[in-house]
Amino acid sequence: MVRPSWVEINLDAIAHNVRLLADIAAPARLCAVVKADAYGHGDVPVAEAALEAGAPLLAVALVEEAIRLREAGIEAPILLLSEPPQQSAGEVITWNLIPTVYTTGFVKALSEAAHQPLPVHLKVDTGMHRVGAAVADAKDLVAAIVADRHLYLEGVWTHFAVAEEDVAFTRKQLDTFNSFVQMLHDVGVEVPIRHAANTAATLLYPEARLDLVRVGIGIYGQRPAPGMVPDLDLRPAMRVVSHVSLVRRLPAGTRPSYGRRKALPVEALVATVPVGYADGLPRALGAHGGDVLIRGKRHPLAGTVTMDQVMVDVGDDPVEVGDEVVLLGSQGSEEVTADQWAEHLDTISYEIVCQIGPRLPRRYLP
Repeated sequence: MVRPSWVEINLDAIAHNVRLLADIAAPARLCAVVKADAYGHGDVPVAEAALEAGAPLLAVALVEEAIRLREAGIEAPILLLSEPPQQSAGEVITWNLIPTVYTTGFVKALSEAAHQPLPVHLKVDTGMHRVGAAVADAKDLVAAIVADRHLYLEGVWTHFAVAEEDVAFTRKQLDTFNSFVQMLHDVGVEVPIRHAANTAATLLYPEARLDLVRVGIGIYGQRPAPGMVPDLDLRPAMRVVSHVSLVRRLPAGTRPSYGRRKALPVEALVATVPVGYADGLPRALGAHGGDVLIRGKRHPLAGTVTMDQVMVDVGDDPVEVGDEVVLLGSQGSEEVTADQWAEHLDTISYEIVCQIGPRLPRRYLP
């Protein structure tokens, strides 16, 4: 590695968070969601750490994501959270995946591809309106699955739209889901695994934990919303690190970077750091209060983030070429959090960690 910029992933933090959330969810089991390259943390190392910490099941969004895990030697059950195209049904069988189903066409495709009873999980749309079968359609899908000798209804699930902020709507979704499961029971269909809770619902709604919880953002040490359950010992696993590559003194009024958006209020040292928006550092961060840590102290960005570099106003502090710069994470007693970036940019911590790109190599700490 030549460029002194990388992402540190603390696998001990991942394992700690998995154990912590599994204890909260018990007796429900914990499914570790490792889609989107484990929210930017690296799917294979995170999956291995989560399984080692006791997670019995993984979840991904895409068949391709599951194949990466299988090719790395991971044999644990993997739940697909969305239907792939119908022509991919054979891949689901080949790679020993647990498919989510919610359309008649995909149920039929799986039946035709399966040579022995294949466990499937039916997703019911209770209010998210992204994917999933409407309750009326789900009844017919259950009947088709139960009547099919090639398929086995192992699970039924739903997904909450606003578990971190809207109690009434979340409970309405849960009531709709529980009523659907009760209807199945009343007609003699017993479902071994019921699941609804994401990280927020796992923390806030004990009644939603059911048989399984699907935990994503929490295992990475992030809260679904800032300040949620403040005493919970979640440990952020990602630290984005670079080093000062150039230092120069510039006069007051100088406007560094593209667009010349921001004038230096006084004469100051400006440090250049070799990481930019091509690495996932949001371009607008400099205009909305972004800062970094150098020698354990916060310093504001000096202008627009560029593709490969960013400039930092370090005032008169004794900063030198080679000093460590923490863009996300802790240094000394200070910390720049994904929630802080998200607040600056009017987004969520999920987007912040997911967008840290592959151009920054990952270094895994045990």
